[in-house]
Amino acid sequence: MASIAPRPAAQAQGFAEHPVTREAALLRLDAFLPQAGLVYAARRNEEHGAGRHHAVSRLSAALRRRLVSEAEVVARVRAAHGESADKFVTEVFWRSYFKGWLEARPQVWASWRGDLHRLDLRLGEDDGFAARHLAACRGETGIDCFDHWVEELEATGYLHNWARMQFASIWVFTLGLPWQLGARFFLDRLIDGDAASNTLSWRWVAGLHTRGKAYLADADRIARMTGGRFSPRGLATVARIPDEPPAPAAALPRAPLRWQAGVATVLWLTTEDLSLELEAALGDLDVRGVAVLASDGAVPADKTALGDGVQRAVARWHCPFRVCSSAEELAAFAHGEGAGQVLTGFATVGPALEAFPEMKRALRHAGLTLGEHRRAWDDRAWPHATKGFFALKEKIPQLIAAAGIR
Repeated sequence: MASIAPRPAAQAQGFAEHPVTREAALLRLDAFLPQAGLVYAARRNEEHGAGRHHAVSRLSAALRRRLVSEAEVVARVRAAHGESADKFVTEVFWRSYFKGWLEARPQVWASWRGDLHRLDLRLGEDDGFAARHLAACRGETGIDCFDHWVEELEATGYLHNWARMQFASIWVFTLGLPWQLGARFFLDRLIDGDAASNTLSWRWVAGLHTRGKAYLADADRIARMTGGRFSPRGLATVARIPDEPPAPAAALPRAPLRWQAGVATVLWLTTEDLSLELEAALGDLDVRGVAVLASDGAVPADKTALGDGVQRAVARWHCPFRVCSSAEELAAFAHGEGAGQVLTGFATVGPALEAFPEMKRALRHAGLTLGEHRRAWDDRAWPHATKGFFALKEKIPQLIAAAGIR
């Protein structure tokens, strides 16, 4: 991460299948547009294996980091296909739904973290349990599709969304492993890993999100959707839903930390939002510098994405940048540039928000404040994401219109 510097996005190597620069993501969107309508609706669940995921957009890694926004992707596909793109648009809104649902119930994330600690203790004490878990993580279960998907995930950092559902179902109901460990296995490896979508998708498959409604993998369906590549045997025929208490009632999502328009600012870029330079609300911001934390670039995809975001932000505001090794160094950089505040993209529930207490302490000691910018897309969608997805789905036409999309 220490080598991050503004550079042409075209120089970034790799990630062609799942772009993590804005330029590459826009090229991917261009390539996907012709099939974003009825072709996508008909073929989106076909799973042909690594390097052959041509029926889906492969924009999830870019959307996860907001190198491109949901609004611009939806606008492009609607312009190309009109209402024929409704299935794809609905899938984009699933991302917003999961984000909003977890923002209203941050305890679910905290409980998952606590469950992992308990399960790690069990892995250290129960040899049989540990052996079953290790076999699943190594792809040594004897279930052909599952073992292949482990190999593909390790090699590419990606699985087709439909394959993820089958994988999670087999993990929970056939292998009898806790969903919490499976969610961690995915989040640690996925190039598009997202705290909300990943955690809640695993809970949904396990029958905990929509209470009592689980997803059970079926051998015949797997064979059909994979073109006969797999013929899994011994899959569970009954979904034994984990015995867990219901999710807490929805609460109001926390408000963004306030910032002031007329104050000199250092922009703290994170993988929560890497195209802040395009937000009209920040157009007149007095940006004195751009900073990133070196720890945010520990994963190669994040390092590339952050470098791309730095390049564009520096070009927009014509200011210096700094890769900082700590919150204290970032605070010192901001103070040295004459800033009165640090502004960042809204930190959603998950690792990004967990980094806030340390940053707020460091800035406070330097006489600075921390502010957040939350996008209008989230402000509009999240209030409808507190129950089941249908409550948000029926609002999609209004949400699209409110975003200025036809």
